[in-house]
Amino acid sequence: MKNNTTTEQKRLDQQWNKKENWYKWGPYLSERQWGTVREDYSADGESWAAFPHEHARMRTYRWGEDGLGGISDETQTLCFALALWNGQDDFLKERLFGLSNEQGNHGEDVKELYYYLDNTPTHSFMRMLYKYPQAAFPYDKLVAKNKRRKLTDDEFELLDTGLFDKNRYFDVQVEYAKKDVDDILIRLTITNRSSKAAPLHVLPTLWFRNRWSFREEDARPHIERVKKSRDGVSQVRAVHERLGQYTLSFQSPDAVLMTENETNKERVFGLENESPFVKDAFHDAITSGHLEPFSEQPTGTKCAPVYSLTVKAGESTVIQLRLHKDDVSDPLGDEFTATFATRQLEADAFYEPLTAGNSADDALVKRQAWAGLMWSKQYYHYNVRRWLEGDPGAPIPPSERWRGRNSDWQHLDAEHIMIMPDKWEYPWFAAWDQAFQAIAVAPIDLEFAKHQLYLHADPRYQSPDGRLPAYEWDFSANNPPLRAAISWLFYAQECDMTGTKDYDFLCTMYDRLRPNYEWWNSQVGGKYDGLFQGGFLGLDNISLFDRNDDIPAGGTLDQADTTAWMATYTLYMMRICVELAQQDPVKFEPLCCYYFDYYIRINNALQEIAKLWIDERDPDSDTGFNYDVLHLPNGKEIPIKLRSMVGLSTLFAVMSLDQETARSLPTFYQKIQDYKAQPLSDNPCYCVLEEKEENGTIFFSLLSSDQLEKLSTYLFSEDELLAPGGIRSLSKIYEKPYTLTIEGKKHEIHYTPGESDSNMYGGNSNWRGPVWWPMNYFIIKALEAFGSYHGDSIQVALPVGSDRRGTLTDAAAFLSERLWQIFRPDENGHRPLNGTDLIYANDPNFKDLILFYEHFDGDTSRGLGASHQTGWTALVATI
Repeated sequence: MKNNTTTEQKRLDQQWNKKENWYKWGPYLSERQWGTVREDYSADGESWAAFPHEHARMRTYRWGEDGLGGISDETQTLCFALALWNGQDDFLKERLFGLSNEQGNHGEDVKELYYYLDNTPTHSFMRMLYKYPQAAFPYDKLVAKNKRRKLTDDEFELLDTGLFDKNRYFDVQVEYAKKDVDDILIRLTITNRSSKAAPLHVLPTLWFRNRWSFREEDARPHIERVKKSRDGVSQVRAVHERLGQYTLSFQSPDAVLMTENETNKERVFGLENESPFVKDAFHDAITSGHLEPFSEQPTGTKCAPVYSLTVKAGESTVIQLRLHKDDVSDPLGDEFTATFATRQLEADAFYEPLTAGNSADDALVKRQAWAGLMWSKQYYHYNVRRWLEGDPGAPIPPSERWRGRNSDWQHLDAEHIMIMPDKWEYPWFAAWDQAFQAIAVAPIDLEFAKHQLYLHADPRYQSPDGRLPAYEWDFSANNPPLRAAISWLFYAQECDMTGTKDYDFLCTMYDRLRPNYEWWNSQVGGKYDGLFQGGFLGLDNISLFDRNDDIPAGGTLDQADTTAWMATYTLYMMRICVELAQQDPVKFEPLCCYYFDYYIRINNALQEIAKLWIDERDPDSDTGFNYDVLHLPNGKEIPIKLRSMVGLSTLFAVMSLDQETARSLPTFYQKIQDYKAQPLSDNPCYCVLEEKEENGTIFFSLLSSDQLEKLSTYLFSEDELLAPGGIRSLSKIYEKPYTLTIEGKKHEIHYTPGESDSNMYGGNSNWRGPVWWPMNYFIIKALEAFGSYHGDSIQVALPVGSDRRGTLTDAAAFLSERLWQIFRPDENGHRPLNGTDLIYANDPNFKDLILFYEHFDGDTSRGLGASHQTGWTALVATI
């Protein structure tokens, strides 16, 4: 959102006007680089096993770095993060721990307590909190207990270990404040929450990413000691041929350790090390108490001052550091404290207009949602061709890789700062996640949001045939095509906020999306012309069977959601062309007609196939839902009449077009008139094209007024789709399972409000009942669009069975309130998202800490899946 009166907005303007690079430094370290596809050089593609957690501290990464509460420059050349030791663990706490996909009873799962508390778009001020137990961290216990648990069991979490019951932990607050683009102030505040004094070693660590071993850079960088300066400040200098020189100034420590960011070959591969100066050297030095020779080594590529603390009960200790390019006479003096205070005030001023009118608690939630988005920025590097070939001087990857994962994406060369879905559980981009993340970012940094939306369609990412890469584990998977609708959303938002019409952005997005649209049309066509198949499409295990490659009896599946997404895609490609035609009618008016014709083709196909489930003799057969249809080789057609999020997707194809704008394109407008003049079919549905002279609007949608009213009886019924915290992904009516026998084989699905009890697709996701924010967001936006057009003419019960009735605009607000209830505390301070973890209600050191889960229990609103999914769940800040 533009707000030129704030200092932070001025920094953003400088960034996007290319006057200053405020993005040069940011929270770009991953929370987990190990276990990713990028670091996997195995023959079988088992990424979790190829680079496990126990290797992470001792083995050099190839494609990126991870760290605890860390930062790096935008090329991830120089990195800074925190390491801790409580005197009990076998090794330093240098990165977040969690379970691999095989270890967790619901898939991958981070097992740490950390919270993103504040962050501005330029990262001028950042704050996060990590809670570190004073007893030995229960690595083995977390693995063993979760491994024994079943799909139907709850996960065993860190809070379940009892380590936090008597407050025997440290709160470690990490804060950054930028004095300038190359001057970053760092403040670590360690608070002992227990009733007894406790020891803690703190190692703020500076290191270079190892590019030299892979021959990406010729010159080897180094970090060197600098003579101790006055006033108890010590320094080291990091020297890099391309990046230049940076000085890390810090309070005089107990020691300064140096080593190299090199693999410990002896531990990882059983080979002899050339020297003791390896990546995990500090772990042995600290835990053994033998700091030599690392405390005497003059240079290295990894360096850490050591602070051996004893923190008194209930008290705090502050450690100050400063990473700066230019000389600073008094780096930790009065200016240091003043800068932190100023940046905090500037952050407050930037966010204040965005939370105006909210309660204090709602403002807290929104602020932490945006903070999580900004903290979830990550340097992402993956050159598929080089990954397949291997690096000069390194072992050649197994030949199986050329026939395995992503081998048909050899053009993909990704190296950008992106917002990850979750920097631990999903530390890689995903097409539809990133689209929703961009929506959540737009209110605070619209230009960055537009850049994120574009990236997948960048020629370095997009396949020559038009496909967009889905996600790292399978770039060829299909995710819903959202980008045209969101491109239009961003364009319209900017027009409303600033009066600016960014035709360049709209034209660029159109040029890149057109080949993707054509790919969908040519590659994913269904049995009937205008219907579509799409396989996975992100909705995981919501169907009776694996829609990706397990269609029963050798049949094919026309997918309700794919078809509805394509209708939406077509509608917004048309709308973009209408807008661009205002500048270039010769080029774009024919394209408006082209997309209009395709939209009608999809409508007609839906109209035709709906005869399988809509019987004009039975009014109750038209529920407003759209269904998948299975086509068997013997010609039999079977509609799969599930009331689920799949069947709600027809809501999303809705749009109003200004009549005057349409009339400015006479050929296009005449097409609309010609279609309207056609006689309606015997059972009209799935094609609404109306024009209201009184308000100058042309209205497009897939659902008629009657269908909307029928659909609302399921959508807002608490016995069906309406949950305490939003719209469920599968109707609760299927507590009694839905079954379908196909060619003698019984298929079954039942409502599961919490964690998945199905192995379909694995992982920690479940679409058989929980509430998912991204789809709820689209439902809200659809209801708003319908409400704006229909006004008072449609009234629905909110909820069904109550005396309260309202318009579809009221329904959107009603649903927004339900979604907000996930986060709002009750009279006892308990937020539904925290489930049975009452510590968040009862403990003052937990109660204002918000987690943004991947999805939420359909009955209780308890948070599920990735616990820091501050991508699409951060959409709470936009409704």
